[in-house]
Amino acid sequence: MSTADRLIESTRELLWERGYTGTSPKAIQQRAGAGQGSMYHHFAGKPDLALAAIRRTSEQLRAKADEQFTGPGTALERIAAYLRRERDVLKGCPIGRLTQDPDVMADAALRAPVAETLSWLRERLTQVLAEGRERGELDASLDPETTAATIVAVLQGGYVLARAANSVAPFDAAVTGVLGLLTPAVRCGAGATGS
Repeated sequence: MSTADRLIESTRELLWERGYTGTSPKAIQQRAGAGQGSMYHHFAGKPDLALAAIRRTSEQLRAKADEQFTGPGTALERIAAYLRRERDVLKGCPIGRLTQDPDVMADAALRAPVAETLSWLRERLTQVLAEGRERGELDASLDPETTAATIVAVLQGGYVLARAANSVAPFDAAVTGVLGLLTPAVRCGAGATGS
């Protein structure tokens, strides 16, 4: 791994663990095993390095999500695969957590990839839900856009509840709950007459 990559990866980890303010250039350099000269050779400063780290986190989050969204199965199965995939719930979402960081939110450049990633996630879920509705897998009255926004809100809220309780149980319950809300739409869309 190059020095620039080590610096980016170290910044990604520290941003997730400590937030922007708690991530000092010295901590980044120590974790990366790089000197101050190397850091400033590759990046203009902490904001530039943080932006590179946030962008990389965003790219990886999108790629991982797309694995489930483009995988086999019905729309609901693909969404369930995304929501139930292995993740470090108690650390929170590496992108969603940044919305709680006032320094990131106050900086338009740092905020942009955060907002773009969450917007992308809503749009991608909207597409999967629309496909499911068109194929008759989901109820015809389902609104893909508002349902996608609900799924993202439940996911991010699940992280918050899990961190507050220091337990993954609230996250798992939130995921099970939102999938349960979609299940009746599946049954209705399939023409079942269950109670």
